[in-house]
Amino acid sequence: MTGNPRIGSAPGELPLLGHAVPFAKGPLDFLSSLPVHGDLVKIKLGPVSYHVLCDPALVHQVLVDDRTYDKGGAVYEQVRTVAGNGLATCVHRDHRRQRRLTQPAFHHDRLPGYARVMSSEITAMTESWTEGRKVDVLATMNELITNIVVRTLFAAHLDASTFKELRLCLHIVMTGMMRRMLMPWSFVNRIPTPGNRRFDQARSGLRRYVAQVVADYRRAGVDHGDLLSMLLAVRDENGQGLTDTEIHDQVFAFYLGGSETAAPSLAWSLYLLACDPLVRQRLHDEVDAVLDGRLAEYDDLPQLDLTRRVITETLRLHPPAWLLTRVTTKDTELAGQHLPIGSNVLYSPHIVQQRADLFPGPERFDPDRWLDDSTRLPPGAYTPFGGGARKCIGEVFGMTEATLALASVVAHWQFDPLPGAHARLTPRLSSTPRSLPMSMRKRRGA
Repeated sequence: MTGNPRIGSAPGELPLLGHAVPFAKGPLDFLSSLPVHGDLVKIKLGPVSYHVLCDPALVHQVLVDDRTYDKGGAVYEQVRTVAGNGLATCVHRDHRRQRRLTQPAFHHDRLPGYARVMSSEITAMTESWTEGRKVDVLATMNELITNIVVRTLFAAHLDASTFKELRLCLHIVMTGMMRRMLMPWSFVNRIPTPGNRRFDQARSGLRRYVAQVVADYRRAGVDHGDLLSMLLAVRDENGQGLTDTEIHDQVFAFYLGGSETAAPSLAWSLYLLACDPLVRQRLHDEVDAVLDGRLAEYDDLPQLDLTRRVITETLRLHPPAWLLTRVTTKDTELAGQHLPIGSNVLYSPHIVQQRADLFPGPERFDPDRWLDDSTRLPPGAYTPFGGGARKCIGEVFGMTEATLALASVVAHWQFDPLPGAHARLTPRLSSTPRSLPMSMRKRRGA
């Protein structure tokens, strides 16, 4: 942002509806159209006004001042109804304690153990694939990442039926939560429809499973090397640990973060590589040289530079969370605009990460733009994992997971879009396509 910040309003506001119609038709297109109207742009969705951040400096200012711009608004209100008060959703006053208690679970010393679980699940899935299969690569990556996240959370061996039921509960709760986030009338969620009953049963089942696993772990008193073991072991300055309710909320928050980031990013990466044969060939050359026919392991990560840049560029083009809200906790001023307490601030990584002045050829898939580690970018320009004190605690975990999975998959398999198939977006919490139908074939010599 140079000079005085520009304040504007989006055109086309309708009585009662505001900008809800263009937002519903194409949310990403609508958001991408806002920067021409200002650095801080006011929109209305129904009767609610939002101040949209279109400049990286403003994004950075809001993210680092989480006391003034607290997590809140429509997105977080809906997530909290399911995920509770976990690290990703809690308000400022609860965040410091939760961050301190959960940080040891993501210490770098534990990453090699998590990576072994990741590699084991990647091996199991890729060995089950067959030549010439036609698959929805998004569903396939969702299954892989769900297995990884559940096994990383609960490393102690769950029997097959419990593991399957736990995965199903998580899936139903997740999809139900996404649907409710887009439903403007909350009373609809209380109608005893089959979908609402499945959601309520799955949510209750999830709490029962987590409570049972927690009780088993506490009786055993053993560190299984997983996330849950760390959550049970940590203590605050008063010697108090997390309550069962807090542990449940953290488990769901970690599942939400792990699955909603890695799975769509992997699916998009495979799709983008299929659309760019030159980059795909270079990636094949890298994994062939580094892995020599085996699957990726933790110690390979420093040599998988192009793999990492493919993931980084994919997160720029398709950030896992494209719509996030904050609420002002006091009267404040932003970009010269007075915002009274309770004002809604909206930011989307998609807006800034598609700016041509920051990313030349912003619609182009170009992993080489990250060769210099993006040190030239201003703060707030690249925020797929957020920023400030609330930056995603699992960023390194997620990048490790995605890099190992992508390298292992492309080392042995090649995915190609089916004729006539195109990626179609659906307006969910993440920029996740409805489906990505592709065919898979074994690479020669793999």
